[in-house]
Amino acid sequence: MRLIFTLLLTAWALLINAAHADTLPKRIVSLTWESTEDLLELGITPLAVADADDYKTWVVRPTLPDSVRSAGSRVEPNLELLAELKPDLILINPSLEGLRSKLERIASVQSFDNFRQDYNNYETARRNYLQLAEQFDRKAQAEQRLAAMDKRILELRQQLDLHFRGHPPKVTVIRFASPAVAYVYGDNSMPQYAMELLQLPPAYPLPATAWGITQKPISELGQINEGVVLHIEPFAQGEKLFSTRLWQVMPFVQNRHFAAVRSTWTYGGVFSVQYLAEALTEALLTIEP
Repeated sequence: MRLIFTLLLTAWALLINAAHADTLPKRIVSLTWESTEDLLELGITPLAVADADDYKTWVVRPTLPDSVRSAGSRVEPNLELLAELKPDLILINPSLEGLRSKLERIASVQSFDNFRQDYNNYETARRNYLQLAEQFDRKAQAEQRLAAMDKRILELRQQLDLHFRGHPPKVTVIRFASPAVAYVYGDNSMPQYAMELLQLPPAYPLPATAWGITQKPISELGQINEGVVLHIEPFAQGEKLFSTRLWQVMPFVQNRHFAAVRSTWTYGGVFSVQYLAEALTEALLTIEP
């Protein structure tokens, strides 16, 4: 009798789980790259993604399958296409709140806000990832993935500590806008959070901004008298700058404390911090201690 009761309970639990699974969103459109990253890291392939081709060029990791369609741009999604796709869920960020009423005629809408000046952008991205995972009954999987990321960053930190004999350098991360202007990553940027986890102090501290970047003229980089400067590729106009006298007299150039970082997305979800940590470590290992 007890065996029959146990079997009935098991069958009932399976029915409940199956019914719950049927209510989970299956057809998802992501109009924000951070949510796209989170979905892919959870093993969920969206139907369509805003600026899908640009995602493959700039974000790169995690890989977006070729089967995923472009849903228009992140600023102006293709509403007609979205209606044709008949999604169960559309993911947005606050920049698209003005379109919410139109999007809600197509499907349920959920907004995630990753980047704000008054946020800790890294902790917010981590929390948003777990919230999305819980919504798809994949929280345990998400926590395992985060634990793997933490372990990976610890390994990278140990590599740097060994390379620099226990004295890792101060670091500044930049992205060139032109031969005259650079974006410097400061407090609240994803590169800065990667540096913190790698225990790399900033060589040129800057206050927090929404995206963690501050625009500076190239001449101001000359104020960086110690530490390493890393620039994130690509920079197609490098020859126009690197051959100039202004650049050659930069202290970090003269000290050979300047290196390129392979193209890595700096405004992404929580795992962009791991990918940045890997790319920064790779570049720093080319610098002589």
